[in-house]
Amino acid sequence: MKNKTVIISGGGTGGHLYPALVLGQTLLRLQPDLKLIYVGSSRAVEKKIMSQEVNHYLSLPVEGLKARGFKKLQGLILLPLAFLKSLFILIKFRPALVVGVGGFSSGPIVLLAALFQKPTIIMEQNARPGFTNQMLGRWVNLVVVSFASSLSFFGQKAILVGNPVRPEFYQLPQKPRENKLTLLIFGGSQGSKFLNDRLIESLSYLQEIKDSLVIYHQTGERDWQRLSQAYQENGFTQVVTAAYFQPMADYFARADLIICRAGATTCAELIASRRPAILVPFARAADNHQEYNARELEKAGGAEVILEKDFQPQLFAERIKYYLTHQEVLDQMEANLSQLQPEKAAEKIARLCLEKMQLFEGRS
Repeated sequence: MKNKTVIISGGGTGGHLYPALVLGQTLLRLQPDLKLIYVGSSRAVEKKIMSQEVNHYLSLPVEGLKARGFKKLQGLILLPLAFLKSLFILIKFRPALVVGVGGFSSGPIVLLAALFQKPTIIMEQNARPGFTNQMLGRWVNLVVVSFASSLSFFGQKAILVGNPVRPEFYQLPQKPRENKLTLLIFGGSQGSKFLNDRLIESLSYLQEIKDSLVIYHQTGERDWQRLSQAYQENGFTQVVTAAYFQPMADYFARADLIICRAGATTCAELIASRRPAILVPFARAADNHQEYNARELEKAGGAEVILEKDFQPQLFAERIKYYLTHQEVLDQMEANLSQLQPEKAAEKIARLCLEKMQLFEGRS
């Protein structure tokens, strides 16, 4: 293989970054002499994560076009600059393959690569495809999806493989049940004010079982002190709060039940680790994709879904009490999730990438 440069592009949220990193690591394991270039947005959180993980990260001046008001106007203004920088990157590195992992930052460079007849693949992690991937689907060579419900959006270009997840999530042992219920609560790397507020409101309804609960709560930086104080004032002593948990797989391992949002990567990690969950989809997610993701796990019997509009503190407390006294249900949910586990998703996608590179090289 002459040209060994691969561009992996995408981002805007952490849910797109981790599949990109897992794919890159798998590609290097299969073919160590590849040169990987990661391209994403210029958002501070994204740049921080990627600068810690990879050697070659380039950012585009790009924002999502599905936003409203000033944010949408900003996205439209930045778009020509994003295409110009993408063109510069493609000319400079002349990649043998461009992979889009979703998110608005993948749009310009994947589209240009496809128009220049470079081999292109996009990964769709959500049950309902995002705006960028729906637009790119007609131009790229191959679409890799995580849920069967996504196949119909892309026709014969699509293949069901799964969502790449960090290996440590697959390696978690089965959680032994005890006379206590261990909860892991998180709302993404920045925390969720909605979940944090509702949990505070629920504490009074959980008083009678507080000694039977062990709680790990990732609050986000802004809410850490407020949540810590609320637990303390309500007499909850078996609680660990932190702005951010790392490595997250260690906390998944401790949990009987996880309360979280329903982003694509979170859902994939729940499936990989076989951890039952109460999913609270982010109501303002683009195209309501989090609810579609959550419903896939609910349909399989691996999660319960409570929409934001239905999330009442008393209802939530009743569900926690139910799982505390019916832990056999958690065992069944765990078994149901194991039926959704894709087999070697990252390796399959990596091999598809290498095959596309070799195929196009043979034509040139």
